[in-house]
Amino acid sequence: MGFRRLALVSPPPMTDETGWFAHNALDVLESAAIYNTLQDSLRDKTIVAGTTRRKGKRRGVIYPVDSGARSLRELAQENKVAILFGREDRGLFNEEVEECGFLMSIPVSSEQPSLNLAQAVLIVAYELSRADYRDSEPDTKPVRLVPHEDMNFLYKKISATLKALEYIPRGDRDLEKKIMQNLKHFIGRAGLTEWELAMCHGIVTQINRKLRPGDKNIGDE
Repeated sequence: MGFRRLALVSPPPMTDETGWFAHNALDVLESAAIYNTLQDSLRDKTIVAGTTRRKGKRRGVIYPVDSGARSLRELAQENKVAILFGREDRGLFNEEVEECGFLMSIPVSSEQPSLNLAQAVLIVAYELSRADYRDSEPDTKPVRLVPHEDMNFLYKKISATLKALEYIPRGDRDLEKKIMQNLKHFIGRAGLTEWELAMCHGIVTQINRKLRPGDKNIGDE
């Protein structure tokens, strides 16, 4: 489908069978970026979309694959976008879903709800490459967003500030996790510009100054 920036996280060793399955795309496989952790692979990405067949409120917003792909294509004009696929047998773990701004799902029969990984990748790639997306909203100027790594520091500051405000009861790890998980999904669906990120940091910093005048800002390193 023309996509070449393949990234693999802790993949198993390559075998002769791996090359056989790659067929005429062996160059894509051999040039794939290899990472030890998911976090390392996402550091410079601004929007991360996951793929799933499982539904549920705890998984955040889930778009049909066609509308999700359209949003990603528009964002990708000026930003580094990642599409996260899970394992062949178990898909994405919950902690990996938490790294995603939103999820995409392929409509399938309830009698056989699971697709092979290769099939899922092909369908998503097809939706991304559809020609009518290239000409959609030509008068809309693409927006450049901040990378995933910069967002993680903001989340850390927000979490610390919410604790200081006693919005999160001391020791309530479940509520803290739920609030931050929803906040990540909320912001991650559209991302933040440099100005918006600076504004959020400024708001958190000002709150900290009011809470503890003269002290080091909460969440600062």
